[in-house]
Amino acid sequence: MTEEQKAGRPAADPAVSVVRPGDGEMISLGATRMRILEDGSGTGHRIGIAESVVPPHTPGPPQHRHARHDEGFYIISGALRFTVGNEEHDATAGTLVMVPPGAPHTFANVTGEPAVMLSTFTPDLYVQYFRDLQEAAADGRAPTPEETLRTMRRYATEPATDFG
Repeated sequence: MTEEQKAGRPAADPAVSVVRPGDGEMISLGATRMRILEDGSGTGHRIGIAESVVPPHTPGPPQHRHARHDEGFYIISGALRFTVGNEEHDATAGTLVMVPPGAPHTFANVTGEPAVMLSTFTPDLYVQYFRDLQEAAADGRAPTPEETLRTMRRYATEPATDFG
């Protein structure tokens, strides 16, 4: 342990991350475009952050549960419909939806306008999931349900098969 750590001071100033418009890693998931703003490497893997543009009339993923991370969704523009178990919540700009581990959830854009949302993953575990999904579809072929399930399980996620 360094003298600074013993005294309760950080050994060095932490690095500050600045991601400007147009910067960040781009991920394509079907018609949805995701921009990774923080992949966890700058936060000690405590949080990942992504901005997504969800086109009109885009269905989301099947309902699923995360075992090891919280997921937050802040709607910047447009609207998304979140389904949590059997409940539906229409989320418009300015709405925050927080999903704790174990809660079944999904979302979809059921409107005729694009929606933009900011997502958080605490810890950053799920950022790599999106990279893996993009890679699985790199040949232009959608991953099979079995491939998707294997990928989900690598990131402590399971389908919520008890809901339609």
